[in-house]
Amino acid sequence: MPPTAKIPATVITGFLGAGKTTLIRGLLRNPGGRKLALIINEFGDVGVDGAVLKGCGDAACPEDRVIELANGCLCCTVADDFVPALESLLNRNDPPDHILIETSGLALPKPLVRAFTWPAVRSRVTVDGVVAVVAADAVAEGRFAPDAVALARQKAAMEAGDATVEHETPVQEVFEDQVLCADLILVSKTDLVDEVGQAAVADTVKALRPGAPPLVRVAHGDIDPNVLLGLSAAAEADLDARISHHDDEEDHDHDDFTSFVADLPAQADPEALVRRLGEVARRFGILRLKGFVNVPGKPMRLLVQGVGTRIQTSYDRLWAPDEARHSRLVVIGETGLDRTAIEAALAN
Repeated sequence: MPPTAKIPATVITGFLGAGKTTLIRGLLRNPGGRKLALIINEFGDVGVDGAVLKGCGDAACPEDRVIELANGCLCCTVADDFVPALESLLNRNDPPDHILIETSGLALPKPLVRAFTWPAVRSRVTVDGVVAVVAADAVAEGRFAPDAVALARQKAAMEAGDATVEHETPVQEVFEDQVLCADLILVSKTDLVDEVGQAAVADTVKALRPGAPPLVRVAHGDIDPNVLLGLSAAAEADLDARISHHDDEEDHDHDDFTSFVADLPAQADPEALVRRLGEVARRFGILRLKGFVNVPGKPMRLLVQGVGTRIQTSYDRLWAPDEARHSRLVVIGETGLDRTAIEAALAN
């Protein structure tokens, strides 16, 4: 890359549990010869995704080029958190060839793209592309757009400048903003839906964006890095073409969503834990569960990933000799979650 060239950055967005971290792990395994750096943001006080990615041990992205920003969403903390983090990467003696930015599942990508027009960074870095990861099972089940016809009407109203558009759920609103800003849409978890479900995903996206880029299927984060790195979109230069529900708002918050960390005792029976977590998620309408659990007698920590009622576990790495073997889960849902009842159910 010539010394005066802008460093490309890819914004990876997608709703809670869509598979963003899995995608990034795939890029770390196969970076296409690039020196990568990561900025990771999470909605919650425990950095689960950051801990997973920092433990990857990949030479393409050493731990000192992974910056984790917790306690919020980058779309709300651009000035305080994101721009300084970006500058810290750009100012290194050995800057990266490409920067990956994993947003929180509740973040709106457009305010983040707008930050690349700030004087401190605009001459040094460009948004190579905004990649939206869409979970096939979640879309097919109607979590984001139960009515494609109504979705198309809402999109038309947005384009006409109607500021009074109503949304069925806050979840739908975030999903729409992510898809509407994307230069590339990756459909993940296609193994969980049949052909009818995959057609429903395509119909939903096309109802929202009739001119959407082709949908690219990705399984378990395995994708050629040249498919999503090197788009040369310069997204910061065409912000007006990226419609958002929040274009008329000076500030944006996430009052519709809440998160907390639940401490659990050690779990001797991981299978029983999975059953209990699925039931708790169903009873209380939890959107996302993720964290690490101590299983007595096991030298490795148990990684827990839950999206809705679907719970998955795996042993991701050895506990460090000086590491406290805590069992802690991040719980994310719409505002109004009964924290006391959920913590009691999880600890039972």
